[in-house]
Amino acid sequence: MIVRSLSAIENSDRTVAGETWKSRRLLLSADGMGFSMHDTIIHAGTRTAMHYRNHLEAVYCIEGSGSILLVDTDETFPISAGTLYALDQNDRHVLIAETDMRMVCVFNPPLAGPESHDESGCYPLIAETP
Repeated sequence: MIVRSLSAIENSDRTVAGETWKSRRLLLSADGMGFSMHDTIIHAGTRTAMHYRNHLEAVYCIEGSGSILLVDTDETFPISAGTLYALDQNDRHVLIAETDMRMVCVFNPPLAGPESHDESGCYPLIAETP
């Protein structure tokens, strides 16, 4: 069994930050679960362009509000606490945070840990076995 607290990983190598976000990575590929799970903060007043070509992602908003713009269709969806969205088509998207947003994110395949967005908003695929 794995038991891990957010406070235990907050200042460790399981916390990765970008300009507009901070991701606390609770489960990673080395944990052997087949997915990774992150507690992520998106900073208020920011726009984060992402395109996960190598991963599928599901996101559950537990605090804050904003919207998600699907780049290819120009559709915008409101996001607030209690809303889930799943990028089941490797969708290019922009997350727009009106307030600080706290998200629980799940990635398949799982992240190894150090990944950060490249210039296209993508995480690289790092093969790591548990």
